[in-house]
Amino acid sequence: MEVLHPLSDFIDSDFAISDSSCSYYYEGRCPQSGGRLKLPRTSMSEAIAHGLMQHLINNDCYSREGKMYGILLVELPNGEQRVLKAFSGLLNGCSLVEGWVPPIPGRDEVALQEAGTLAQLDAIKQELLTLKQLTERQQYQTLVDEFEQQLQAMSDRHRHCKHQRQEKRQQICNTLTPEALTIALEQLDEESRQQGIERRQLKRQQNAVLQPLQQLIAATDARISELKQQRKALSRQLQAQMHASYSLTNFSGRSQSLQELMPGGSPTGTGDCCAPKLLHYAATHNLKPLAMAEFWWGESSVNQDKIQGEFYGACAERCQLLMGFLLSGLRPNPPAPFPAREGGVRSFSPIRGEVTLPILYEDKWLIAVNKPAGLLSVPGRYGDRQDSVLSRLRHLRADGMAVVSVHRLDQETSGILLLARDRQTHRQLSQQFQQRQVHKVYEAILSGAVTVEQGVIELPLWGNPENRPEQKVDWQQGKPSLTHFQVMARAGDYTRVEFTPLTGRTHQLRVHAADPRGLGVTILGDRLYGCCAVTSRLHLHARELRFEHPQLEKTLHLQAVTPF
Repeated sequence: MEVLHPLSDFIDSDFAISDSSCSYYYEGRCPQSGGRLKLPRTSMSEAIAHGLMQHLINNDCYSREGKMYGILLVELPNGEQRVLKAFSGLLNGCSLVEGWVPPIPGRDEVALQEAGTLAQLDAIKQELLTLKQLTERQQYQTLVDEFEQQLQAMSDRHRHCKHQRQEKRQQICNTLTPEALTIALEQLDEESRQQGIERRQLKRQQNAVLQPLQQLIAATDARISELKQQRKALSRQLQAQMHASYSLTNFSGRSQSLQELMPGGSPTGTGDCCAPKLLHYAATHNLKPLAMAEFWWGESSVNQDKIQGEFYGACAERCQLLMGFLLSGLRPNPPAPFPAREGGVRSFSPIRGEVTLPILYEDKWLIAVNKPAGLLSVPGRYGDRQDSVLSRLRHLRADGMAVVSVHRLDQETSGILLLARDRQTHRQLSQQFQQRQVHKVYEAILSGAVTVEQGVIELPLWGNPENRPEQKVDWQQGKPSLTHFQVMARAGDYTRVEFTPLTGRTHQLRVHAADPRGLGVTILGDRLYGCCAVTSRLHLHARELRFEHPQLEKTLHLQAVTPF
């Protein structure tokens, strides 16, 4: 089965192979030496991945289930470059698919146990579904509600009667003879006793009706808990069998099972992801990895944090833990020069050698950088999202810990990002942003025709709790957002637009462009808001920033040339 593909299957022959800028590094520490090992995701590997996406988009079988796909650019012993491609887990139920890297050895050894365990797990799943759909649950809840209503109505009636009895007692105490008063009071007391009896009877009736249902539901819940424990035990047993059989090989020629690499256990699916499959195949076939890229394709993942066509790094809970071993023995590539930049802008190397970070302006109070697309403004929550403008500047400055981001740009957006070097400057600049005293200009290419020349978009925006970080128009809860726009040029089906936002809501320009109540045309490359075109980036750039320097008391007008 041929799995080594020529570059021409993915990219045009005139692609600039010398462009080796990096947007991410797969990395880990060598178990033997402790040294840090790295494999880049370069613009070249991303372009190859985009070529693979073009193939996927033309075949429905790849959109039936969402999963990670990956490519690995490798060098053969004769110096020729080829491409490996892989999918995570199974593809439409198959582990072995023509043209794709095969699974890591060991799956076949546990295939029989896996099939038997999966059949047991499926039977448990079906029984759980049946038990969770127990009709008596709804019947029980309906009866509980009915009895509650009856009890409430009875309580309201009894309360009213009690109030009447109290008033009657006060009245008759002053009007009746002692003998008649005694009889009347006994009648009132009897009425109170009868109402107490009535309430207790309803309670007994409630218990008689609900108790059998409660017992049935309790037994069902106990069975559900038992089945879940069985399912967990079977999954752990299968996982242990697989991890004892799965054997990974690195570039030093050393092989170890997943069980040896992760003696404390690991999540289900470890070893089935793209990166381990690609690196293991390269290591066992004398192929030198040059660059790798992984992306999501198909429906959004269960927790809605994966977007079709977006690139992602090694998952922290599975692949990242294996990277140090997998990359061991890999000889580093010589560093490639960064492409020349115009305008005499000073650039500093990043922490790990990715694309440069151009400095547009710097003094002892603040720094303005031209953030590349794909780089975070500030570090993310997880370990694979620590690379950012802020972390790079903190690394490059002796006083770097004082650098604080004044505002943020989306990871996919390029352009001017402002950072303060002391708290007072940060507070003063933040006030300017909050009071809308900062003039911001963005430039974008929209993936369609805009019929109007200029105008104002005003829509209330609110985060979509079902698909974060997506924002949506919400007329009840949304916060006001205002944007001026001006068409700059048109070319074919695309429109170049200048945006001037007067507010700074999350994804404001992206929603104002995509929403039918705005321009109704997505920004090119904005997959989150519905752009289907396969392109290398989001075509949105923070081009200009004008504000008052808090200490120098002068206006700074910063500009960064639009890169598209």
